[in-house]
Amino acid sequence: MRLLIASRNAHKVREIQAILGQLPELELVALDGYAVPEVTEDQTTFLGNATKKALETAGHSGEIALADDSGLMVEALNGAPGVYSARYAGADAGSGALCARLLRELKNVPPEKRAARFMTVLVVASPERKILYTAEGTCAGYILEEMRGNNGFGYDPVFYYPPLKKTFAELTPAEKNQCSHRQRALQNLLNKIKNPDIV
Repeated sequence: MRLLIASRNAHKVREIQAILGQLPELELVALDGYAVPEVTEDQTTFLGNATKKALETAGHSGEIALADDSGLMVEALNGAPGVYSARYAGADAGSGALCARLLRELKNVPPEKRAARFMTVLVVASPERKILYTAEGTCAGYILEEMRGNNGFGYDPVFYYPPLKKTFAELTPAEKNQCSHRQRALQNLLNKIKNPDIV
């Protein structure tokens, strides 16, 4: 199956390629070179945004498109930043600004109340604007009081993953790709592609 990755986020594309690229039955294609308009993520759910991106990218490109919408949900903030994760500190904000905003919001919140989870929703759509597959994955942890690590992107420096006793930014890309929300969503997607009877 040939899949066009419906994202211009280089970090996200690299993660998807690293996880799915080992499978000979999948041909992954980057969005570069396709005249696909930027899709406005204006839906109120991860599924809504991923569906919109997949349908519009597939329709404009003539390719089967794989779209991803991901975000961080913090319990003490009633699930924020959620679908606004990438824009939480303003348009085009980098990892440092995103983490700094989150740490300000959680100032004086004790460690036991800083639970959080990353979530990824994937949608695969055909050029005929038909949804072929959906899948999701989550990863639970909690937010530290300071940034740690130099790898990853987004909120990785403040997201502590208890099983490995490290932040996502302290993990190597290979380590992160073994346990991340995106890895779990992609694995669920692969299971559905390989086993059509799975709902």
